[in-house]
Formats: sequence, C-alpha cells, structure tokens
Amino acid sequence: MRNPAAGKAHTQTNYNMETVIATQWIMACYVDDVPENGGSCIKHGDEQIAIFNFTRRNEWYATQNLCPHKQQMAISRGMIGSTGENCEPKVACPFHKKTFSLLSGECIGDEDLSIKTYPVKITDGKVFIGIA
Repeated sequence: MRNPAAGKAHTQTNYNMETVIATQWIMACYVDDVPENGGSCIKHGDEQIAIFNFTRRNEWYATQNLCPHKQQMAISRGMIGSTGENCEPKVACPFHKKTFSLLSGECIGDEDLSIKTYPVKITDGKVFIGIA
C-alpha cells in the first residue's frame, strides 16, 4: 500500500488499514539507526520488533522479529524486496528463506505461517511504531 505522503521527508505512515485497531505510538529509534534497504531490531516489553527502512520504495515497515518457522529472532536480518504483479514488499528470513509480506505478515507461497505487522510513522527524524 503506497502512502500518499510518501514523498514528504518529515512524515510518513505505512500500514494496512484493515489491521489497525487502536494504536499507541512508541518512539522506537532514530531514522539513522536503521540501515538503508535493511532492518534493525528493538525490544519493547517482552517483544522484539524488526524495523525496515525500504529506501528504494521510500517506505518503512515493522514486524515481529521472531520467525515462526523455526522460532528464531532473525527477521530483522532478512533481505527485503518486492514480489508479484503489485510489487508487494516482502522480507525473507535469513536462515530458512521463508518469505513474508511486509504489509499483511502472511507467508508468501507457503502454508499457515504469518508474522505480526505494525504501523510505522516517521516524524522529525524519529521512527514511531503503533502498538495496539
């Protein structure tokens, strides 16, 4: 889902409107803390959250860091890219190559696996993640 404000450097929000219920925004890190076209990880409470700076698309995403396939904290170190006719953004687990949509969290081309996704917004050089 393309964000209509994606061209604005000071504010950007990416999320699937169907999955957002009530959101509390937490400051996760600074934009400079996440590598371009790569991921980083933060800990919030007992959860590890992967944050992706998809520079080639001018978009940001956040997911759980736990790969549901082998239960390893690895998603933030995965490769990001696009797939399909709609160029859907995706991340592949670096260990098991299971690929997940960065929009919905669904496993692409696989059975019943999925990961949790979070809305992201960028304000004044800070990365905020929406926690339901």
